[in-house]
Amino acid sequence: MKRSAARLFGCCLALFTLLPASGFPADDAKADIPKGEVKKYTFDQSKVFPGTTRDYWVYVPKQYDPAKPACVYVNQDGIQFNAPAVFDELIHKKEMPVTIGVFIMHGRAKAPSDKALDRFNRSYEYDGLGDNYARFLLDELLPDVEKKQAADGRAIKLSKDPNDRGIGGSSSGAICAFTAAWERPDAFRRVFSAIGTYVGLRGGNNYPTLIRKLEPKPIRVYLQDGKNDLNIYGGDWWMANQEMERALSFAGYEVNHAWGDGGHDGKHATQIFPDAMRWLWKDYPAPVKAGLGSPQLKEILVPGEDWKLVGEGYKFTEGTAVNAKGEVFFNDVPESRTYKVGLDGKMTVFLGDTKKGDGQAFGPDGRLYSVAGGTNQIIAYDAEGKPTVLAEGFRGNDIVVRHDGSMYVTHPGWDGKEPSKVWYISPKGEKKVVDTGLKFSNGITVSPDQSLLYVDDSRSHWVYSYQIQPDGSLAHKQRYYHLHVPDNADDSGADGMRVDRDGRLYVATRMGVQVCDQAGRVNCIIPTPNGKIANLCFGGENFDTIYIAAGDKVYKRKLKVKGANAFQEPFKPAPPRL
Repeated sequence: MKRSAARLFGCCLALFTLLPASGFPADDAKADIPKGEVKKYTFDQSKVFPGTTRDYWVYVPKQYDPAKPACVYVNQDGIQFNAPAVFDELIHKKEMPVTIGVFIMHGRAKAPSDKALDRFNRSYEYDGLGDNYARFLLDELLPDVEKKQAADGRAIKLSKDPNDRGIGGSSSGAICAFTAAWERPDAFRRVFSAIGTYVGLRGGNNYPTLIRKLEPKPIRVYLQDGKNDLNIYGGDWWMANQEMERALSFAGYEVNHAWGDGGHDGKHATQIFPDAMRWLWKDYPAPVKAGLGSPQLKEILVPGEDWKLVGEGYKFTEGTAVNAKGEVFFNDVPESRTYKVGLDGKMTVFLGDTKKGDGQAFGPDGRLYSVAGGTNQIIAYDAEGKPTVLAEGFRGNDIVVRHDGSMYVTHPGWDGKEPSKVWYISPKGEKKVVDTGLKFSNGITVSPDQSLLYVDDSRSHWVYSYQIQPDGSLAHKQRYYHLHVPDNADDSGADGMRVDRDGRLYVATRMGVQVCDQAGRVNCIIPTPNGKIANLCFGGENFDTIYIAAGDKVYKRKLKVKGANAFQEPFKPAPPRL
């Protein structure tokens, strides 16, 4: 074993063994403080992490009354920081609420014989981004805890209110705690992070960037680290933790920290743990609030305005489009139906049979141009829903119609047997292929001055930029916009796109709406309420409300910015900040 790896393993092993199984330190709390109990259990029924076995301990305070579900604190790597004794004292002094502690070891997949090693799941479970560990806690481990009883027979009931839940850990267990709250702020909102592993082991080094860009979440975070922490192949722990603190502060989160001189061990964290708990639970039960966000988000979002449900119960929504009045239309693709959302918010069925209409956009003539996947056609519908076939012979996906009536349509190559293409259709209906080579061409739009065509490739993290030529052909193709990709995917899943009047590009992706500046950089990310999005547009009388097609639902949100419509006359926005 190399020296750096041995050092990391040894430090982590030391973290696991800070306390005996009972969880109480040698110098127990004063005799007049009611002492909770700690019981040990084993869990081996995980479907999220199949084949794993792990021990866990449950701390139940003396003051716990099963008539009222208790607050919860979850800790990775078992019992750390003298937590049960600390909880005894803080609960007794009413400096934190009555809280049940759940202290969990990482899983192991046991070897088939003594001639083979177990599979050690610690880094996989803890260092990995995404919602796996949060799902394991919420769907499997915590429900198992609630099947247990305290020693005196009290039933264990845990609060489901995220404001009542904290989570923490050391090293990889710390980033695991942060990830659980980051992915599921509807379940955890108070995070204690000791010597957190926010480095390049499994993508944790991306957090400072994502924290700065994503719309803030209601999470309160306490960070601890020392300047003699690890500095090895994965990164510099000391610098990474400071980057986390600065990113959280930049985005307006409630964040506190304790920096020291220590190394990759639990000594300093154990010393400051009582103060950290006091701070994390301060003002309880007042709710933890979301941060204020970056300057880029503040330029876009209206304070106090959140997503509002427009409609639900659809099979799959797509094709958000807006007409000159600001009325919004969208498709329920499997039902082959187009809906209209009036300026008064009332919804009606505009088309009862769209021929499996997918992407759609309005043209300068007021007609709705639709990509009919069921008949491999491009169809224009007038105000009464009367159809006119404009082009056929290929199964398109998304469409943009320019102010002169010319169109561009993406043709993904759905089955992988034919190449992905971009089609140009002239105002007279003449069609030609103007680009090939993308893996899966999908969303498409134009810049506010309509000199550039943007096409995203769903199976990559790129949005391509082209210069539009007078004859409709494309020149100077570049992989221009660099999108973020979630840890649980291999691509961005980029779909529908629109631009605002300042030249920003809004892209529907797996991570939500990624907002890019004209220079090709993601400035901010706006998650969607249900984690889904296929398309978007700017609607309302002033085109200042974003509408999103989000799976079986459609949402809207009022913004400070206004959308630029391709069917209107082009205009030149201000240049980007380079």
